[in-house]
Amino acid sequence: MRPTIAISLGDPAGIGPEIAYKAAQDPRVRAACRPLLVGDRRSLEAHARACGFDLDVEIVDARGIGRSDRVELLHLDLLGDEALRMGEITALHGRAAVEAAGAAIDLAMSGAVDAVVAAPQTEMAIHKAGIDFDGYPSFVARRTGTPVEDAFLMLCFDGFRIAHATLHVSLRRAIELVTEARVLHVIKTTHETLEQLGVAAPRIAVSGLNCHAGENGLFGGEEIEIIGPAMDRARAAGIRVEGPFGADIMFQKKGYDGFVVMIHDQGHVAAKLLAANRTAGLTIGTPILFSSVAHGSALDIAGKDLASPEAVVEASTRLAAAAVRRGERARAESAHA
Repeated sequence: MRPTIAISLGDPAGIGPEIAYKAAQDPRVRAACRPLLVGDRRSLEAHARACGFDLDVEIVDARGIGRSDRVELLHLDLLGDEALRMGEITALHGRAAVEAAGAAIDLAMSGAVDAVVAAPQTEMAIHKAGIDFDGYPSFVARRTGTPVEDAFLMLCFDGFRIAHATLHVSLRRAIELVTEARVLHVIKTTHETLEQLGVAAPRIAVSGLNCHAGENGLFGGEEIEIIGPAMDRARAAGIRVEGPFGADIMFQKKGYDGFVVMIHDQGHVAAKLLAANRTAGLTIGTPILFSSVAHGSALDIAGKDLASPEAVVEASTRLAAAAVRRGERARAESAHA
């Protein structure tokens, strides 16, 4: 049985509905999983009209998921009586993106789907809606009852997997958050996630916080006082971890299954240079498999049939493989119980 992957439509005024639908119809995705679109039917219809493609979906409710050979859509009434304003930032659009993602997460928690992929949201629209949102890792954590400090973001593309110790906070706050306990936690979570993704005995590279990884204390002591001791504790737990390396040279190093960086830009700049719009963000440390695209909602090209679904395809196929492995592991553990 192919796993079922819920794909929430993201900001209805951006490219989310377009790329979610394109990905759901992509032969690579259909071969790997059963895609379930989650969001307002009217946003999909609006994008289909604007982009000039025929919409072919089966409307289902939560009890009917997985019964059709067509792409299924769990319709949620998220727009009410208001008209969709393509390309605009409104509270309605922000609330719709968050509620669709939340509904998809709930499906995963109930076991109705095996994983969740979120199309891009617009954070300004979410803030206009009065919703406290600082990225999907903390949102998924709260929705699943996981402590926020236990959730991290891993950017995935090609053979790269980059986990972040801190994310959407000021640089000053990020430096405060880089503690020995947090660095150890993200290393352990990265190691566990790589194993779930099918990597045996993962080898992990860790960045420094300062330029040149502090240059033996010349440019800062965090590598000596915080990151190094965390890595020593990880090694004592049997984790293969090396560094800390300067973030400007780390990704050129070969033979690593995963990378851990300290702050947002150390990982995101590399990912967006190397993979542009193909990067998917995997939330790690929570009980469900959840991924989002690492690009924005591209309001300027919404409805123009110009958006590439590659990041959604990448996220969907990666999570489908992870869901299969998770199921195999669960069956093996059950057999040995």
